[in-house]
Amino acid sequence: MEILHVTHRSDWDAARAAGSYRWSTKGRTYEDVGFIHASSRAQLPAVAASVFAGDGDELCVLFLDTDTITAAGVEVRYEDGGSGELYPHVYGPIDPAWVVDVVPAHLGPDGVFAWGPAPTP
Repeated sequence: MEILHVTHRSDWDAARAAGSYRWSTKGRTYEDVGFIHASSRAQLPAVAASVFAGDGDELCVLFLDTDTITAAGVEVRYEDGGSGELYPHVYGPIDPAWVVDVVPAHLGPDGVFAWGPAPTP
C-alpha cells in the first residue's frame, strides 16, 4: 500500500545524504513526536496546505511503500488525527530505500497545494 509524506526538498536531500529521514512534520522530528506523519493521496492537499501555509521553501512529496516499511520491522499505524479521520503514522525513521518516488510540490499564491513544478511567474 502507498502512503505519502510532504516535506521540504532540502530536508529530503539532507536525509538521503545522511541515510535516514527523521522529520515528522514541519519543525518537529521523529524523536520529538514519536512517529512520522503521513497521509493518503486524498488527505495530502489539506495536510500540505495546513502544515506549510505561508512557507516559501521548495516542497516535495515522498511516496512510501508500506509493505517495504513493515518488512523492515517498522510499524505503520492508522490513527485518529483529532477529527476522527485516520492518518498513517510511521513508527520509526524512514530509510530512503523505502521511498519509491519523489514528486515536486508547491503551494500556490492562493495557498492551494499542487503537485509538479511550480509555475513560472
